[in-house]
Amino acid sequence: MRLLALLLACCAATAGAQSFPAKPIRIIVPFPAGGTTDIVARLVGQRMQESLGQPVLIENRGGAGGTIGAEAVAKSAADGYTLLMHNVTFPMASVAAQFANRATYNVDTDFAGVSIAVFVPLVITAHPSVPAKDLAQLMSFLKADKGQRYTYGSTGPGSFMHVMGEALHKQTGVEMTHIPYKGAAPLKQELIAGRIQVGGDQLSSSLADIRAGKIKALATNASRRIEDLPEVPTVRELGFPLLEADGWNGLFAPAKTPREVIERLQKETTAAVRHAETARRLKEIGAEPVGSSPADQDAILKRQVTQFRPIIKEMRIEN
Repeated sequence: MRLLALLLACCAATAGAQSFPAKPIRIIVPFPAGGTTDIVARLVGQRMQESLGQPVLIENRGGAGGTIGAEAVAKSAADGYTLLMHNVTFPMASVAAQFANRATYNVDTDFAGVSIAVFVPLVITAHPSVPAKDLAQLMSFLKADKGQRYTYGSTGPGSFMHVMGEALHKQTGVEMTHIPYKGAAPLKQELIAGRIQVGGDQLSSSLADIRAGKIKALATNASRRIEDLPEVPTVRELGFPLLEADGWNGLFAPAKTPREVIERLQKETTAAVRHAETARRLKEIGAEPVGSSPADQDAILKRQVTQFRPIIKEMRIEN
């Protein structure tokens, strides 16, 4: 009888996976509309919708460095109908929230990787009025003029720029005032307006404004120089190797989502980002289409959690 029950359960799971999707899919973006993660989610979702034959809905749920949206997905049914499109902020903000005892999910165990959709370099930017051509010059300027205090924006506590700001303070002794925003779009608006002096995010949300001279790039956090901005040095070149972090956007599902469903979603994500028109639009904003395996997505999250956990703990960064 027990064996029969197990066989019936397996058959039901297989049938469910084969009929997937039977209803609309929701992709939660944990930032406001207009940022890189939102743009990637909408391009991927639109293409997936055409091939899956079901609506793919994008829901922006910003706040707390992306942890509010992540929490919503972690608590959703593990059936493939609620997904998370996140970025390199995910491991940073999640670890910070865990240290502050505010995390209601475990970044190590509550998510299953689907696919790295794109690689997008991270770039530290400044308002044109800032008297420095790169990050090293900025630190030297602020260190010499101790009466000068700059503000820097981030996409929330525990996010990429928050961690970068704290790491710079630890290495140089320079203090800048942290101003958190709910996403890259409002951060960039404030930076262009000159209400904050320093910011940063994935290249795709900043490239057009850098080229237009509205903001300037001080450094890239990537492991090599950016093809679109070859004159911009890496943080390692400038003497800040602790800040190095390759940027990405990837799709996650709740843990325990059936393997067959994960594989279908991975196949559709890969096809979406490699579609000629979608790939062209992604490259225009500085994103490199990828479409990785679920194992690769899990690995990059684990690697960056391991990288940033001791840094965040030592700096007492809280979400």
